[in-house]
Amino acid sequence: MRELVRGKARFFLLATLAALAFRLLLVWQFPAVVDDSRVYADIARNWLQHGVYGITDSGRVVPTLSRLPGYPAFLATLFAIFGNDNFKAVLLVQVLFDLGTCFLVADMARRLFSPRAAQAAFLLSGLCPFLANYAAAALTETLEIFFTALALDLVLRGLGVGRGTEPGALNWLACGFAVAGSILLRPDGGILLAAIGAYLCWLLLRSLTGIAQQENLAPSLSPRKLISAGTLIALAALAPLVPWTLRNLHTLHRFQPLAPRYATDSDEFVMPGFNRWVKSWIADYVSVQEIYWPVPGSDIDVSRLPDRAFDSAPQRVQTSRLFSEYNEAHEMSPELDAGFGALAAERIRAAPLRYYVWLPAVRIADMWLRPRTELFPSDPRWWEFNDDRRWLTLSLVLGAINLCYVVMSLAGGIRSRAVFGVGLFVLFLALRSLFLGSLENPEPRYTLECYPAVVLLCCRIFQRAE
Repeated sequence: MRELVRGKARFFLLATLAALAFRLLLVWQFPAVVDDSRVYADIARNWLQHGVYGITDSGRVVPTLSRLPGYPAFLATLFAIFGNDNFKAVLLVQVLFDLGTCFLVADMARRLFSPRAAQAAFLLSGLCPFLANYAAAALTETLEIFFTALALDLVLRGLGVGRGTEPGALNWLACGFAVAGSILLRPDGGILLAAIGAYLCWLLLRSLTGIAQQENLAPSLSPRKLISAGTLIALAALAPLVPWTLRNLHTLHRFQPLAPRYATDSDEFVMPGFNRWVKSWIADYVSVQEIYWPVPGSDIDVSRLPDRAFDSAPQRVQTSRLFSEYNEAHEMSPELDAGFGALAAERIRAAPLRYYVWLPAVRIADMWLRPRTELFPSDPRWWEFNDDRRWLTLSLVLGAINLCYVVMSLAGGIRSRAVFGVGLFVLFLALRSLFLGSLENPEPRYTLECYPAVVLLCCRIFQRAE
């Protein structure tokens, strides 16, 4: 990559300046410090000031396991250097990480395709409004995307793909630690480990059956080296979780190697019935904002529920009754939760394919195709065309840009199907999408970790013979 940057110094200088200016504009005009940001910051401050990894509850610092320690550690480091709650410094450092992601994606494109494709990849990632938008948000996404790109790039290095590569154990160890960084930020970072492991198993199977030799694949793909690679990655990825797991056992007497599914502490009610009921009808991000997030704590307007939330008139009456009870105290009691659970069971029995296949598929499509405006003041119901003209225009433009990235990546994936190494990225996209379909909160930001792979496949369509 250094050779390419030196050879195309003017291009990379101008493209980097453009990407940097774009991100700085968003940091100054639309910095996002949301509720999750404040939770992470609270943990970071308590860790710094009291030596306790915990949250503030009624003036007391209470140990927590609701969030993994990656992002609080990042915030604590920056708060120690630049001062408590200096989110401006946090966002500026995230901008640098995001620029690093652009170079990593370009390096992967160079290794798999060509120097010209690497330049296209750098532009597509550097000017991507969705990556830039989250660099201006005090959330885990930017760091998660960086570690994802780093791990994928190191897999290509370890497999000996591309010029200037020195395959060796250090690449696999570094890849494992990059995966660990991803997992320590968000528990779904484990999907990256699963995708890399599954791809190495596929290569091992091909090697053992002789397909690799028939296709003249690199000698570094011998079974012994593939097994060694998988072992090193797994050890390096999982070892950093050991101290966290031991801490949870010692301090909170709970075996928790990751974070709880719903980011809850031991004394918090998880609402299994309500969550299952939501999954029996939810299909888009609008319902996450209007129904899922406000519970518990806020009033719910039942008229906001879509028609697919009811299979019959009696179900509509029962759902309205449950929400009327909820709206009285804004709390989800075990009895109320059981009522929602009974509704969910009835709906799932009536239409199991809807619950297990069709709704997950629609949620996946919504996360991939929705205009990514959740950090802007845009109305999430953009299709009703009653938003302020500026924000409606932004929704339509970002929706069109997102659609272009998705379509280009599909076209690039088809064109790249015979390129060795591309299967890793397709597998990662497929596994992550399937996982996201199982969630009851289809948030578009959850697909952002896929964007290094998306951009990589996009740039294939710009490649010419060299």
